[in-house]
Amino acid sequence: MTSFARYAALPALLALSGAAHAAIPLQACDAPGFATTLHAALSTLDARAVWLDRRLVQWPGMASEGRFRLYHSPLGAIAATPGAQVQGAAGALDLVLHTGAVPTAAAARFKYVGAGPVLALNNADLAQLQREQLVLVREDAGGTVLAATRLQAAGALDDLYAAAQRIPDLGATPGANGTGFALWAPTAQQAAVCVYDKPSGRARAIHPLAFDTTTGAWRMRVPADLSGRYYTYLVDVVADGTGLVRNRVTDPYSVSLNADSQRSYIADLDAATLKPPGWDAHRAPATVKAQADMSVYELHVRDFSRDDASVPLKKRGKYAAFGETDSNGMRHLQALAKAGLTDIHLLPVYDIASVPERGCALPKPTGAPDSERQQALVMKTAHTDCYNWGYDPFHYNAPEGSYASDPQIGARRIVELREMVMNLHRAGLRVGMDVVYNHTFAAGQQEKSVLDRIVPGYYHRLDAAGKVVQSTCCDNTATENAMMGKLMIDSSVLWAKHYRMDSFRFDLMGHQPRATMERLQAAVNAAAGREVQLIGEGWNFGEVENGARFVQASQLSLNGSGIGTFSDRARDAARGGGAGDAGEAVVRQQGYINGLVYDANAKAGQRPRSDLLQAADLIRLGLAGTLRGYAFVNADGVTRKGEDMPYGGQPAGYASAPGETVNYVENHDNQTLYDANALKLPLATSTADRSRVQVLGLALTAFSQGVAYYHAGSDILRSKSLDRNSFNSGDWFNRLDWTYRTNFFGTGLPPAPDNARDWPLFQPLLANPALRPQPQDIAFARDAFRDLLAIRASSTLFRMRTADEVAQRLRFFNVGPQQEPTVIAAHLDGRGYDGAGFSSIRYFINVDKVAHVVSDGQARGKRLVLHPAQAAAGAGDKRTGEARFDAASGSFSIPPRTAVVFVEE
Repeated sequence: MTSFARYAALPALLALSGAAHAAIPLQACDAPGFATTLHAALSTLDARAVWLDRRLVQWPGMASEGRFRLYHSPLGAIAATPGAQVQGAAGALDLVLHTGAVPTAAAARFKYVGAGPVLALNNADLAQLQREQLVLVREDAGGTVLAATRLQAAGALDDLYAAAQRIPDLGATPGANGTGFALWAPTAQQAAVCVYDKPSGRARAIHPLAFDTTTGAWRMRVPADLSGRYYTYLVDVVADGTGLVRNRVTDPYSVSLNADSQRSYIADLDAATLKPPGWDAHRAPATVKAQADMSVYELHVRDFSRDDASVPLKKRGKYAAFGETDSNGMRHLQALAKAGLTDIHLLPVYDIASVPERGCALPKPTGAPDSERQQALVMKTAHTDCYNWGYDPFHYNAPEGSYASDPQIGARRIVELREMVMNLHRAGLRVGMDVVYNHTFAAGQQEKSVLDRIVPGYYHRLDAAGKVVQSTCCDNTATENAMMGKLMIDSSVLWAKHYRMDSFRFDLMGHQPRATMERLQAAVNAAAGREVQLIGEGWNFGEVENGARFVQASQLSLNGSGIGTFSDRARDAARGGGAGDAGEAVVRQQGYINGLVYDANAKAGQRPRSDLLQAADLIRLGLAGTLRGYAFVNADGVTRKGEDMPYGGQPAGYASAPGETVNYVENHDNQTLYDANALKLPLATSTADRSRVQVLGLALTAFSQGVAYYHAGSDILRSKSLDRNSFNSGDWFNRLDWTYRTNFFGTGLPPAPDNARDWPLFQPLLANPALRPQPQDIAFARDAFRDLLAIRASSTLFRMRTADEVAQRLRFFNVGPQQEPTVIAAHLDGRGYDGAGFSSIRYFINVDKVAHVVSDGQARGKRLVLHPAQAAAGAGDKRTGEARFDAASGSFSIPPRTAVVFVEE
C-alpha cells in the first residue's frame, strides 16, 4: 500500500447473529455492475407497518388478536407466508400491545397512518435490529403466520440517530492534514470507500469505514490530501426483494464527479485551484433590496447558446458560452439587464441523470411545418440525446457535466459553473437556480438510485404499502424525514455559499414541509451572509394534499413566511383555460388577453359577459399581488377581499405580502404564450396583433406587485411548435434565435407522447404561414418588453414591500358592473413613498381590438404625461403615443391592444 492509502487499525468487524463479516476486498471496487448480491432474498413483502419511534410500531388495519413477533435476519432471508411458519430468520422478538398514548411528536408526524394496533418493543438492541431485515408477524399460539409485513423505518431511524442532523462534514473533506470520509448509512452492515487516482482505471485503495453508533454515520480518515482523486462507496445493506446486497454507489454529498457520474470527485471547494480569477472579490449586482424587486428571466443553459452562431462551436450549449460577451445571446441579456431585468434563473444545473455526458446523440430533423417526421426522429433518441430540462436529480450538490468543456475532469464543471455565475454578475444580472428536491430520478436498486441504495426505504415518501409515491412524476423524496430534510438544506447552503447563487426556485415546493423550508431560509441566509430569495411551485396535490402529512410549503400554507409561490390565478385568467386542457378545450377556452367574449374564435361559442368580468377581476387581484386582504369593487358591485374571491374551490387571494407571489404568464411548462395564443386567438388575427397580445401578457407581469417572472424568449415570441411539454423534446423544439429572424413556429408536429391526441387541431395551424411572425413582429415585442422592464424598474410603486402599502397606494378604477371590462385601469399613489419616482402613476391595459375611453374622477385637473420610456423617440410601441389624457374630464383614451402608463411628476 502507498502512503496515502494507509489507515488506522481496523475496528472489530461488526458481528451479526454470531457471524462476522469478512473485510471487503479491493477487487470489489472494480467488480462488474453496480451491485453484488451476497445472499438472495427468499420473498418480498409490503411494508404496511410504521415505526413511530425507536420502540413503537403501528400496523394499520390489522386485528389485535394473536401474538406479534418481530423476526430478523442479517441475510435478508426471511420468508413469512400466511398459513405456514416463518423461515430463514436468525431470531425473533415479542411485541406487546401499547395501551398508553403515543408521544405527541410521533402522533403528529404520523397522523396520516391508518388506524391499527400500536405495538411496543422492549429490551432489545434496536440500533442493531435496524441493520437487518425485519418482518413483523401476527401469528397464532403455534407460530403459524396469520399476517406479515415489513416496516417503514424512518420514524425509528430519526429517533435513534437524532444526533445525525448535526453532522457537519458528510461527504469527502480533503485538507493538508488528511482526507475524511463520512457517509450516513445507519442500516448498513459494513461500508468501505474505494479511492481511484483518475476518473477511469482501477481503484488504488480501499478503506474500511467505522460505524459511529451515535449518529449512524460511517467514517474514516486517510492521512493525506486526496484532492483531485475520485471515490465510490461499497455499502452492504438488506434491500427488499434482493436480499443482502453490496452496492457500489457514489456519494449523495458529491461536489463533483467524472463523466456520467460513475465516480465522486474529491475536492475542497475553497481551494484556489477551483476558483476563477477574481472569484473571491466579485459581488452580485445590488439590484434587489426586497423580494418584490426581482424581475426574473428563466433560462436553460443549453438553450441559451446551442444555436448561437456568434458563439465558438466548442462553447455552444456550455457554461463557457456566458463568457462570450459579444455574442448575440449575451448582448440580449445585457440589454435586458440595462432595461431593468435583475435575475437569471437557470433550469437545473446540478448533476442530471437523463443526459449522457459523453457521446450524446444529435438528431438533425427536417420536414414540412406540420410533418410528423421531426418529432419521430427526436423521439428516437430522446433518452440518449444531449437535451433534457434537467428535472431528473442524480447528485444534488454537483454541477451538471454535460455543460462543461470536459465532463470527465471533476474540476472543470466546478470552475466553469463559477465562471458562468461571474459572467452573468458582470452583465448586471443576479443568478438563481432551479432545484428539484421533491423527487429523485431513481429509487430502489436501480443503478442511478443513490439514496435508496445507501439507506433502503428511508429517503423516499412511502404509501400505505411501503411503495415509493410518485405523485410528482418520479420517486418522491420525504423531506419530513430528518436526513432528507438535512440533505436539502445542506445542498442549498452549498450552492448559496460556494456558487454565489442569489436565489432558488423550488420545483413542486408544496411537497416540502413549511417548517423545513423556513429552516432552509435561515441556513442559506447565514451561509451567504445576505438574503437569499426563495420562490417555488406551491401546488397542493398528491399524498401531502391539504396538509395530510404536514403543513406544506404551498400557496395557502406559506402566507407570512416570505417565501414566494407561483400564482396560477392571473396566469389562467390571462391565457384562458388551464394547464391540463386537451382537445378542443385548448382552443375554446380563451383568456382575458386573447379574445374572451370580445373576440371569440371559431370554437369558443357564445360566452356570457360575466366570464369576461370575472377574468378581469382575477387580473386585478393578480396586479395587486394576489393578496389575501386586498379589497376592491368586484364586477357585481360588491367590495371583496382577495381571500373572499373564488378560484376553483379555493380563495383567489392567498399571499400575506407581495413578495410571496410570483407573477407570470409563461414559463418552461406548458405551451409558450405565443403558442397558446396561436391556438386561442381568432385565425384571422395578424402576426402584428399576435405580437401585441404577447406584449399585453408581459405587461400584466411587469405591472403586478410581487416577483415578475418571464420565460426566456417570451420577449421574442418564442414558440415550441405547440409542444405542451418540451422537457425531453430535444434541441429541435427548444430553440432560441437571438438574431430575431424566427420564433420557430411551424417546425413540425410536437412530440407524440404529450401531443399526439391534439395533432388534428395543431396541423392546420402549423401549416399556416400566416401564423409565423415576421422579424418586425419579433423586434416589436423585444423592444416593447424592454420598455416594460424600464417602467417597472423606474418606480418602487410596482414593487411595494407590504400588503398595507399595496392597500393604501394601489387603487383600481373602471370597476364594478358598469365597467369597460377589456380595460384594466389603476392608480398608484407615490406621495411620500421611497423610490416612487413620481407623485402618481396611472397604468392601463386595453386588450380589445378597438380604443376605449375610461375616466377617473380623481385625475381631473392633474398634469399627466406618458411615462418617459413610452414617450421616448425610441419607444418600442409607437402606438402608446396615440394615448390621450383630458385633464378637464379626467378621461383617458387608450389605443387598442396597448399597455399605457401615465405619470405625474
